[in-house]
Amino acid sequence: MILTRQSRSWIDHANGHADFPLHNLPLGIFSRGDAAHRCGVAIGEAVLDLHGVLAAGLLDGLARQAVEATADGALNGLFGLGPAARVALRERLLDLLGEHSEHQAALEPLLYPSSECQMHVPARVGDYTDFYVGIQHATNVGKLFRPDSPLLPNYKYVPIGYHGRASTLRPSGADVRRPKGQTLPAGHSEPRFGPCARLDYELELGIWIGQGNAIGEPIDIAEAGQHVAGLCLLNDWSARDIQAWEYQPLGPFLSKSFITTLSPWVITAEALQPFRCAQPARPAGDPQPLAYMLDAADQAHGAFDIELQVLLLTPTMREQGLAPQRLTLSNSLSMYWTVAQLVAHHSVNGCQLQPGDLFGSGTLSGADPQAYGSLLEITEGGKRPLLLSNGEQRTFLEDGDEIILRGRCVREGVASIGFGECRGRVVAAP
Repeated sequence: MILTRQSRSWIDHANGHADFPLHNLPLGIFSRGDAAHRCGVAIGEAVLDLHGVLAAGLLDGLARQAVEATADGALNGLFGLGPAARVALRERLLDLLGEHSEHQAALEPLLYPSSECQMHVPARVGDYTDFYVGIQHATNVGKLFRPDSPLLPNYKYVPIGYHGRASTLRPSGADVRRPKGQTLPAGHSEPRFGPCARLDYELELGIWIGQGNAIGEPIDIAEAGQHVAGLCLLNDWSARDIQAWEYQPLGPFLSKSFITTLSPWVITAEALQPFRCAQPARPAGDPQPLAYMLDAADQAHGAFDIELQVLLLTPTMREQGLAPQRLTLSNSLSMYWTVAQLVAHHSVNGCQLQPGDLFGSGTLSGADPQAYGSLLEITEGGKRPLLLSNGEQRTFLEDGDEIILRGRCVREGVASIGFGECRGRVVAAP
């Protein structure tokens, strides 16, 4: 089904919804009360129970298989079926939820207010890889430590990444407990142990892997996009003082593994299709990607145009009844590598990717200071405190601070869609 901007749903609150109009239909896992985890779709201010739709006999063929594959309360099985099953399910849902649907009476009892639904991490994540593809962020951070040579020589040849910790992935709304670890105070020669004092956020996209590959069989760049099920928002919380002490020579460890927060809805590759665009041209003098990561179609249509925001809500703002303050307005076009290039590179050595694996993009900062995606950049490593509109200051996050990530796709002639929110509030170390 071809959607136009005028396409409408019989669910009134979905029409014109900022995040979840008929054009989006993101997939997620939810529960109500003590009920089992179930697959659902966000539509306006509601969640449609897809297992209820299945039980009502309203799905068949690949669409039926797609929902049956989530019977275990996770999206891994659906992801593993590949794009055809997702497309079939989306097409059927567009029929069922479109304004001329003949099934309103059967579907209305299967729509639950979002406020009554508990959202969960949508898939069982076997492996989580965090990349570093925001070139402006890499440059900004590099300047803090290597002013004359902010980017290391390999940056423009290879997508830099490290293996993250899947066990501490949490959905939006989970508390962020301030981590403890070793830090080296300025002027000292020996580390101390205690709570992190330089807690930071990082504005990232999460990339959900759909169909995987067999071990030893790389995914070709021309096919890599077909292995991506969808995207979400991701906050890669970072303990900067712990990170500074531990990261050499092997990179981040305890400074990143204490929690990573995800928005719970998977914005599918199909919903994002209208917002694909050409990968921004590399600056003059930059090397071309090596052949295994270079595909003309991917360069022409492999990037995503997604507006990204970071907002901060402090305890004082909360007490004063103030709205969160926006700290950052950035865009996913700051990615130096496409999503398909990440998939091709990750698998080129024969590494096996599996349905439900998760990639982080790395911090997506823009060139303007208003587009910086971490406090490390905004405050120049803590040297220049950020003055908030209510008179408060921040160099790094304090207990009670809440960070909210938002994402939105906007294009002329196409209905806008959003990602929902990715929220986390800092609580004191035990």
